[in-house]
Amino acid sequence: MSSFPAKWASLMALQGFISVGAGAFGAHALTKILDEKALSWWHTGSQYLIYHALAGLIVAALATYLPACKKIIALFFIGNTIFAGSLYVMAFSGVLWLGAITPIGGACYLLGWLLLTKSLWQWQKT
Repeated sequence: MSSFPAKWASLMALQGFISVGAGAFGAHALTKILDEKALSWWHTGSQYLIYHALAGLIVAALATYLPACKKIIALFFIGNTIFAGSLYVMAFSGVLWLGAITPIGGACYLLGWLLLTKSLWQWQKT
C-alpha cells in the first residue's frame, strides 16, 4: 500500500476513534447536560462518523483496485468533518445556523458513495 492510502486510512481510523469516544461521551456524560434534541444531533453525528470512517478504511484497503480512491476517501473525510463536526458544535453551542452547513457534509458523503459505485462498476468491467 502506498503512503497515501495508509495516511488517509490512519485519519479514518482516528475518526472512528473519535466516533466511539463521542458516542460514549454522549450516552454517559451528556444526558444530564444536553436536551433531547441536542442529544439527537450528537447521536446522529456519531453514527455517520463511524459509518464513513469504516467506509474510508475499506476504500483504503481497495486502493490498488480503485483509481478514484483518493477522491473517495477525501470526500468521506471532509463529509465527516463537516457533517458530524457541525452537529457536535450545534449540540453544545445551540447555534442553529450550523444546521445549514451540515448538508454540505452530507453532499460529500453522497458524492463519495456515487464515486465509489462508479469505481466499483468500472473495476468489475476490467
